[in-house]
Amino acid sequence: MKLAADRVLTPEEAVEHYGPLVLRTAFGLVKNMQDAEDIAQEVFLTLLKKDPAFDGPDHQQAWLLRCTINRCKSHFRSVWQSRTDGLNETLSIPFTPAESEVMKAVGDLPMKYRQVIYLHYIQGYSTAEIAKLLELNQNTVLSQLARGRAMLKKTLKGEF
Repeated sequence: MKLAADRVLTPEEAVEHYGPLVLRTAFGLVKNMQDAEDIAQEVFLTLLKKDPAFDGPDHQQAWLLRCTINRCKSHFRSVWQSRTDGLNETLSIPFTPAESEVMKAVGDLPMKYRQVIYLHYIQGYSTAEIAKLLELNQNTVLSQLARGRAMLKKTLKGEF
């Protein structure tokens, strides 16, 4: 589907266009495909129910990512999650062994470091955009990136 870059998508178009991004983001944070699918579904249901007004497609995408991150945080705070142990699984996207090791190390980081590393290195957001998305100070994002990188370096023992 070819979409105009300057218009906000309908909820149905948003599911088709942003669905993979929302699912990848949720999976990157919760590390379980079933939970990620549930979170993505909840995000799009919220979009449909609330029907927020967006300034443009960038605002719509940022809203969807922010909503996804908030749902992931709620997922980790839930009583159900704290009393169960989900199955570990990986995406069906083929990674080289080195990439798989790095992705596993990123997935093992605490949430606040994992989300900034994921948004910066995997989704390609700038630190200013991440700060706006996560409603944090840009210096906080820079600190979390530095600490996350240091944890990854220690975990990966400087191999990458």
